[in-house]
Amino acid sequence: MQLIDYLPIAIMAALAVAFVGVSLFVSKFFSPRNPTPEKLAPYECGILPESEPVQRFPVKFYLVAMLFVIFDVEIIFLFAWATRFPDLGWYGVAAMGIFTLFVLETLIYVWKRGALDWNVSRRARYRPVDEERAA
Repeated sequence: MQLIDYLPIAIMAALAVAFVGVSLFVSKFFSPRNPTPEKLAPYECGILPESEPVQRFPVKFYLVAMLFVIFDVEIIFLFAWATRFPDLGWYGVAAMGIFTLFVLETLIYVWKRGALDWNVSRRARYRPVDEERAA
C-alpha cells in the first residue's frame, strides 16, 4: 500500500470538516439577532405549559434509550453478517457467536443490575417472600 491509497479517506475527512465549518458559519451568519418571545418559549405541541414538571425524567429512561441503541446496532451487524454469510464460512459463524455472547452478557448484566425494572423498586422481585405471609 502506498500513501496515495489513503487519498480518498483524506478527501472525505476534509469534506466532513469543511461541512461542519460551513454549517456553523452559515447558522451564525443567518440566525436571528433578536428572537421574539414566541421563539424563546418552550415548544410543547403549541400548548403553553400550565406548570413546571414535578420531577425530571428518571435516569433509567435515558439508560433504557442507550440500551435500545446498543442492541439496535447489534441487529444491524447481524443483518450485515447474514448478507455475507456464505462468503464468511465458519470464521463468520465463530466471530458472530463471540459478538453475540458479549452482547448477551451485557444484557444479563444490565438485567441483574435492575436497569430494566421500571415499576418495581430496586431488586424487589428478588426479595424472598416472608414465610408467615405465605401461610
